[in-house]
Amino acid sequence: MTWRCTGIRWSDGVPAIGWCAEGRAERGSPLAYGQRLAFAARGERRCLGVRRAGKRTPCPTAATVPPRAGNAQCPECARLDRSFSVAADTNAADPRTYRVYLAWFGPEMVKVGITAEERGPARLLEQGAVTWTWLGRGPLMATRRTEELLRAALGVPDRIAYARKRAVRGHLPAAADRAREVAELHARAAALPGWPESLERLECAIADHAGPFGLDGLPAPARVVTAMVPGGAVTGRLIGAAGPDLHFADGLVVDSRLLAGWELVATDADADADADATTAVPVAELPPPAAPAGQDGLF
Repeated sequence: MTWRCTGIRWSDGVPAIGWCAEGRAERGSPLAYGQRLAFAARGERRCLGVRRAGKRTPCPTAATVPPRAGNAQCPECARLDRSFSVAADTNAADPRTYRVYLAWFGPEMVKVGITAEERGPARLLEQGAVTWTWLGRGPLMATRRTEELLRAALGVPDRIAYARKRAVRGHLPAAADRAREVAELHARAAALPGWPESLERLECAIADHAGPFGLDGLPAPARVVTAMVPGGAVTGRLIGAAGPDLHFADGLVVDSRLLAGWELVATDADADADADATTAVPVAELPPPAAPAGQDGLF
């Protein structure tokens, strides 16, 4: 049985490396800052199929995926995934309650977005939002209209590249300064006319992810892994994670989206090596997914 990485998953403010295998429930390996990592990629990168309502349908052809692709899906699975996507506006009948949020990623990097209320702040953690607040809650289409209204009125983009986000993480303004900027934007948004009547407005309540991300003392990114290769490995000390990015003590950053689809195997970290030195190619000492009682572990 082959367990493949699905990238970082955030739960209760804690990052974990996700795993999937055909016919088995998905698992996760929680990550702790300060731990030494050492893992290697084996075989080929494969499509992870389609995940919907917490269940994953394997790719029918087990298609290979290019090493540099940010999404570990073949074109057909990606197309099917988007056919049920709120982000792609192909699931307008979704009956769930949604929330509109205002997210700050760095100086002059702010966006407005929506997320299902049941997910809480998970979407903000996944995107690497440093400081944020809710703006309102209501039906999907009301939140979508509000998102478009505020995006245009505030002059903010619908997305911000991860490269821009990670470039500023090592030298962010103080928490009080970024909170003030978010509060000012919330006030501007609240004063705008044209909000849908079915949307409940929410008071400004600033949240900050410096703690969950391990931002204090985070070095400026020195190198960024741009692709995994068979046999490629990383050994080093993990000191932070933000969105999909793993940050190592020597400034190496590994985008976990590039780990998704690979079979990752644990390797022996060199006990005599510099604790803060990291190899330039992807891989780390990830604890194997915990096996249910009575079953063997994966490694």
